[in-house]
Amino acid sequence: MSAVGVSLEQVWSWLGEVADPEIPVISVVDLGIVRDVAFEGAHGETCVVTITPTYSGCPAMQVISDSVKEALLSHGLEDVRIVSRLSPAWTTDWMSEAGKAALTSYGIAPPVQQAIDISGLHAGIRRRAAPEVSCPNCGSPHTQLTSEFGSTPCKALYKCLDCREPFDYFKCH
Repeated sequence: MSAVGVSLEQVWSWLGEVADPEIPVISVVDLGIVRDVAFEGAHGETCVVTITPTYSGCPAMQVISDSVKEALLSHGLEDVRIVSRLSPAWTTDWMSEAGKAALTSYGIAPPVQQAIDISGLHAGIRRRAAPEVSCPNCGSPHTQLTSEFGSTPCKALYKCLDCREPFDYFKCH
């Protein structure tokens, strides 16, 4: 508990309302960008939020940082510090199930597998085989990769072979 009587759970809840600027239906918490929240200082007066970009050159990080700070200041926290951490690198494995459902509702197929298979870590890290991506519009598994790059670098472009609609797929990484 901080000196102002705010719990970490409350801060996480407030941050869960901060939308990603590129995909506004998913919060920065559900996307897995917010990595940690802590109170620091002699009396817990500073709220420190650690964020990790979806990739190191993500142009939205300044907007995300500003939005996180604004949200917490608007809830009465007076001293907020944002820390960006590049390591460990962000992975789609950090996305919540609620976030994946929000992507589907928005028309973006969410990642359907873990990005990294760590089950055989002693033998080295290997990527899994290409996933079967279901259409977020009609649910059909009969889809085809059109382009490795979609509307943003973190998405690929697919088309549904049943309903014939194109859609973005949030790539595992």
